[in-house]
Amino acid sequence: MSTGVILAAALVGGTGIIIGLLLGLAGKIFAVEVDPKETAVREVLPGNNCGACGYPGCDGLAAAVAKGEAPANSCPVGGSAVAAKIGAIMGQEVAETRRMVAFVHCAGDCEKSKIQYNYTGMEDCAMMAYVPNGGSKICNNGCLGYGNCVRACPFDAIHVINGVARVDKEKCKSCKKCVAACPQHLISLVPYDANVHTACSCTDKGKVVMVECDAGCISCKKCEKNCPAGAIKLENNVPRIDYDLCTDCGKCREACPRKSIV
Repeated sequence: MSTGVILAAALVGGTGIIIGLLLGLAGKIFAVEVDPKETAVREVLPGNNCGACGYPGCDGLAAAVAKGEAPANSCPVGGSAVAAKIGAIMGQEVAETRRMVAFVHCAGDCEKSKIQYNYTGMEDCAMMAYVPNGGSKICNNGCLGYGNCVRACPFDAIHVINGVARVDKEKCKSCKKCVAACPQHLISLVPYDANVHTACSCTDKGKVVMVECDAGCISCKKCEKNCPAGAIKLENNVPRIDYDLCTDCGKCREACPRKSIV
């Protein structure tokens, strides 16, 4: 081996060592101290980085909790179990929160919802704004059934069944991804332990709804009149349930002639 090759190799190796030492020194000089509580909080968070907490991923939430900018129960995915662990880390009392899950406010499946034409284009709910009448269903307020919510869910908790999206509440982590993905605004979070829900979001008047869908609310107000707790009110032709007042007695469901309450 020639002397030139040896010198070149030594020069390259020496340069690499010097650069490595300088980088190591710079890392120590410019290192940012991380609050040990932030690290501990981050370790107990589920790591889905879904953003449902309102922060940019689990790292952002951990930093906010450690700084006292976010409560210990900010992670809807982790629920009360994770909240309790974070509370222990932060030395805080954590109030137990009611578990929430997504619910699709539509019962207009392939049998109940009336169809005006056969659609064969791109299967994307957001694209229906650009096709005649907003889709093949006569009802402009119902589930379009093309699965934008399904594709948005990171937990495989929602699927289109017989033309309507349905949520598996055991899998749902209330991350709100499906809520944001639905262009019809049909999905909201409801209490996991609630047994009565409004399965219609159509704001049309009763006579119109009867032509559009066999499961649509016709605004008869029987649900409102039969609720002993005053927990259900008709707003813009749609029954709204106040889950803080609802006792799950089921009388609104029994009174509904259209089975729009499930």
